[in-house]
This record gives sequence, C-alpha cells and structure tokens, in this order.
Amino acid sequence: MIKQLELRAARPLTSEAFSAFGDVIETSASTNNFAINGGITQRYHDLAKIDVSDQQGHAIISIFRSNPLPQPIAIKMMERHPYGSQAFIPMGDNPYLIVVAPAGEFDANSIEVFIANSNQGINYHKGTWHHFCLALDGESDFLVVDRGGEGDNCDVLELDGSLVIASS
Repeated sequence: MIKQLELRAARPLTSEAFSAFGDVIETSASTNNFAINGGITQRYHDLAKIDVSDQQGHAIISIFRSNPLPQPIAIKMMERHPYGSQAFIPMGDNPYLIVVAPAGEFDANSIEVFIANSNQGINYHKGTWHHFCLALDGESDFLVVDRGGEGDNCDVLELDGSLVIASS
C-alpha cells in the first residue's frame, strides 16, 4: 500500500512549525539583528544552536551538491545523527523539500514534509530523523555545518518506498 503525501500540502517552513526538529536559519525582523561594520552590514545573530561536541567532536563545513529525484519522490531512507546537529544553508535560488520525523524511535506516521525557500536554511537537532537533501528545480548546493570526529554519527534506516511525495 502506498501512502501518498501531496507536495502542494507540504507545510511552509517556519521557525514555529519546525521547532521540534531544529532551527530555521533565515533573516527576519523577529531574529536578533544589529548593524556592524560602521552600519554597512546587518548581522542576524545566533540563528542556530550548533551542537557537535559529543565524543570530542568538532564543527566542520562542507558543501553538498544535490540533484532532484524523479517525481513522485519515494521515501526510501531516513537518517539521524546521534552525536551532533546538522545545518544546511542553500547557496542558490532553488527551493527544496525537508522530510523529518522526531528524534527517538522512528515512526513513519510522524513524518512531516516542509518546503523551504532558497533564503531559508535549517539546522536539525541532534537525533532528528531526516531524509537527505531533496533539491527541487535543478542541481542545488548546500553549505553544511555538522560534526567531525570519532564515532559513527549517522544512523541510516532503509524504508520500503511506500511513502511517496507527489506534486499533483
């Protein structure tokens, strides 16, 4: 049996809606911001809580280049990072999908889908289940801040693909 989630029903990404899973990284009037560099630059300050210190971990910065999957998108895996948070900041103009489930024992019925604009990044809390980057509208680069260090920091759960995200 295929459970189908409508892409058009994906929730818009907001800080409030995403708070159980992590932080939304974006500029807005409600974020702490102030002028720096003689008033030339506006600093949007402390937008995400980077949590990577478990088991002597350290922060690393990478770029992930993602290509869109064929639609409809079958969800065939979820992953989580038990020792650190993981932030994704888009580096282009394409929107992208976020598929998440709460930390703890995985429950497919608790999966939520969000659609993010190209000016919104996310930071998954440690242990949050998520799908890999789901680029839309073309190849997309993401600046990624996550944990480097000893220990296996990626649990992967293979799914049967019966959960499908369709754009109809």
